[in-house]
Amino acid sequence: MKAPVVALLGTGIMGAGMARSLRRAGLELRVWNRTRATAEPLAAAGALVAGSAADAVRGADVVITMVTDGPAVLAAMEAARPGLAAGQVWLQTSTVGVGAVSGLVAFAAAASLRLIDAPVLGTRQPAEQGQLLVFGTGPQEARDQAAAVLDAIAARTLWLGTDAATGTATRLKLVVNSWVLATVTGAAEALALAEGLGLEPRLFTDTIAGGGLDSGYLQGKSAAILKGDFAPQFALATAAKDARLIVDEAVRAGLRLDMAAAVAERFARAVEQGHGDKDLSATYLAGFADRRES
Repeated sequence: MKAPVVALLGTGIMGAGMARSLRRAGLELRVWNRTRATAEPLAAAGALVAGSAADAVRGADVVITMVTDGPAVLAAMEAARPGLAAGQVWLQTSTVGVGAVSGLVAFAAAASLRLIDAPVLGTRQPAEQGQLLVFGTGPQEARDQAAAVLDAIAARTLWLGTDAATGTATRLKLVVNSWVLATVTGAAEALALAEGLGLEPRLFTDTIAGGGLDSGYLQGKSAAILKGDFAPQFALATAAKDARLIVDEAVRAGLRLDMAAAVAERFARAVEQGHGDKDLSATYLAGFADRRES
């Protein structure tokens, strides 16, 4: 099968990493970002930086969206509409929330696109290494057409059905993200509590290391907090958006998730304090009223 031509709309932290993985796999790639300067560094990796979303998608076999949320996805695709063609595969990799899926399905139907709802799990490094986990729902023919793309960006694709309209992939992504945000918040608060009680915070991570309470993710985020390294791997503002989506979907499901609500409030506070552009581990700073953006 001929290698697909790929268009990528959105070249932030995750999109840029995915773009580099696609180029490393030898796929022809056009990229577009609302702020062109954000996309321009990808020219060095061999991507064509398009002047418009429509130019990026024109003639592409697979169109990838990796932007902030549901409205941003639809805005990008509306901008691309003049260049879209019937039969193109739309690999929608953003975390948009269940409520947004119906709008994406409607757009795909109106434009005769083959939609794969495919939110990805991972941060900057896995994106750059082609080691993301993809949650996917979409028709088999679209899967076949997108196979080379998924091989380039993902260590594994977990297929959850053939109908994107079910929102199954998006639902599972929110469940997994609820655990991610809770884990980071728990680590941040434990380290802050240790400091507040006059202990060396590293005692916490050293004590649980290698035991049943430990995890590689917890140790990695804790190490970054202890070093004061908040370079964004998963931006805190984006995590705050996901936290709101989780709470909103829980309410719609008739659930009361007290911890998820508290996590969402904490991340919103961290954004208000000026930490939105940092890594989500900067939620640690929200535990100290006098620590603001420096």
